[in-house]
Amino acid sequence: MGRRGPAPTPTPKLRLAGSRKADRNRSEPQPEAPSATPPEWVSEDAKACWAEIAPQLERMGVLKRIDENALARYCQLWSRWKAAELFIARHGETYPIKDGAGNVKYIQQLPQVAIASKLAQQLTRLEQEFGMTPSARTRIEVDMPPAVTDKSRFFETGA
Repeated sequence: MGRRGPAPTPTPKLRLAGSRKADRNRSEPQPEAPSATPPEWVSEDAKACWAEIAPQLERMGVLKRIDENALARYCQLWSRWKAAELFIARHGETYPIKDGAGNVKYIQQLPQVAIASKLAQQLTRLEQEFGMTPSARTRIEVDMPPAVTDKSRFFETGA
């Protein structure tokens, strides 16, 4: 059974709010910042997916070095899903099964249709983990750096 109740509030957010709960987990792990490059073993399509998604996830504050295997898995699954969808677009979703006389006995679904569907389910789960869907983003709380505007740069004090 999964964990019950709402997700815990991140410790940095508790500290900012002045909560006494902020010091409960003194040994909370602090992951390293992510690297900029995808693993060498992923496909070229997966590398392109990484180049598009990783910077966005990093700006959202949800990507750390420890998450890179999950992101690599997402990108690799995405490239396989894309290949299956391109195959379906070229060949359709079904093909006829004929008898010895050449008459159509029934219509069979291409294996790529089931493959694409299963990959889409796996992608959806990973997208939710990374906050890549609108509803998933409502459940994620991260500390974002303050936005820099022209006005805030003008009033910024130097150290």
